[in-house]
Amino acid sequence: MIRREDPGWDAARAALYDGAVLLTEPTEASRRAAAEAEALLASELGVDDVRRAHEALSPETLFARIGRVRRTLFLEPRWHEIVREVIAACGVDPARAAFDPIRLRVVSHRGHENPRAKAVYLAHRDTWYAHSQAVITWWIPLHDLPEEETFVFYPERFAAAVPNESEIFEYGDWVREGWDLKIGWQHRDHGLKARYPGVIGDPDPGPAVGFACRRGDNLRFSGAQFHATRPQSRGTTRYSLDFRVVWLDDHAAGRGAPNVDNRSRGSALVDYVRTP
Repeated sequence: MIRREDPGWDAARAALYDGAVLLTEPTEASRRAAAEAEALLASELGVDDVRRAHEALSPETLFARIGRVRRTLFLEPRWHEIVREVIAACGVDPARAAFDPIRLRVVSHRGHENPRAKAVYLAHRDTWYAHSQAVITWWIPLHDLPEEETFVFYPERFAAAVPNESEIFEYGDWVREGWDLKIGWQHRDHGLKARYPGVIGDPDPGPAVGFACRRGDNLRFSGAQFHATRPQSRGTTRYSLDFRVVWLDDHAAGRGAPNVDNRSRGSALVDYVRTP
């Protein structure tokens, strides 16, 4: 399932739509993205080791400062250009693609014990958030990570339905009052109040497939993959970047991963960034 070679963009898309996960070596662009993001974090947090910032800062201070970094990564044109550089380094023509900007993902030491962070650990498909069936999720770790600090895929569910409530998600409602929810975790109580599309009941997801990775690796997978973040209590915080890419020709032609259970409404693609 997890392949470590890059077959080229055309073959990669076909493989990803068919359930493969590609984990390939860092490019100069992805290394630079990881390094610049870590430098931004260190500057904003005021610490030397961002992985242990929780030891020096209160939860409230840490949350507020990370929120500012999230907004910068998502909104600033410089970071949109970084996305273009990352995908171009893997053979993607930015002019023929659209992307949802970078999100900073933060998985804290013992974060699963915080009710506000419950949504971080929900098993889900990205397509349940009104993304195209052609969406490809692109994930870059800021540090070398063991398998225990990443996340898992459930390949048996890629083409098999999972009981879920994706119909509660309507993209227009999600962004009606601004992009705070879209950017992620701009208010501490969003995790308590917002409704996220999740699994109904306790279905058997099948065997979990995990992975270890290195700083700047390029992990790509279909947004239709059923996956979940691992809880961890290793004394460190995991930081990663992710964004979503849609090859516009595939979306227009109806090509993409199979839709076995996505009933979300609206289209996130209307707010993706396009290259002029």
